[in-house]
Amino acid sequence: MNLLTVELRAMMAAVVFFSRMPAPARPLLDADDMRRAATYWPLVGLATGGAMAAAWWLASCLWPPLIAAGVALAAAMLATGALEQDGTADVADGFADGAARDRILEVMHQSRVGSAGVIALTVMTGLRWQALAALPVAIVPAMLLAAQALSRASGVGLMALLPYLRGRDSRARPVVGRLPPPRLAVAAAIGLAPLLLLPAPLRSVSALVAAAVLAACAIWFARRLGGYTGDCVGATQQVVELALLLVPLAAA
Repeated sequence: MNLLTVELRAMMAAVVFFSRMPAPARPLLDADDMRRAATYWPLVGLATGGAMAAAWWLASCLWPPLIAAGVALAAAMLATGALEQDGTADVADGFADGAARDRILEVMHQSRVGSAGVIALTVMTGLRWQALAALPVAIVPAMLLAAQALSRASGVGLMALLPYLRGRDSRARPVVGRLPPPRLAVAAAIGLAPLLLLPAPLRSVSALVAAAVLAACAIWFARRLGGYTGDCVGATQQVVELALLLVPLAAA
């Protein structure tokens, strides 16, 4: 296969794994495609941000900001299948259940959602909803694009910093693992590119906040678990996204 075909297949694999957007069926993609998929997870974030921005704009023509923000969040969950929210709930349940590493991993691997997971989802969704509704209207579309793309690039960063902890039977196994440096650079470039749509002071602050939150998550997971799981990546994406939405409000 030529380089263009390889990269197009990696993009399709990213859409298949990280979203619910229309894409070729998984059997058309092989293991190499899935291993490359994380390169374009921020691109999926960019598409998700675009869907959110369109939904927000349409809803804001009819309803107040709070309703428009809720519609945008609903669009994101439809586009992604709430994959990252599921990881956030599992992480909350695992860390709430006990301090032992093996117990945390065991709880995170379970399919059910406990009370800590429900509370975490409620708080995270509520904060994202309120933050989006409070953002200045002029920067909402650009902020959605930036937050969605850069938060997913941060998830790729977590995979580069820590070892993966799950076995071969893990659902996330096909797409996790350290990408080679050129692919990391592509993921970072896609994640950072939407920042150019923001006002100059906000660009630098957003990039620094994303890096700081990623570092904090990596240190936390390294100390408590010695690595990461797919759930940790999803939780990191959600925390970074929320932090980015809060940045313009803190600076106001």
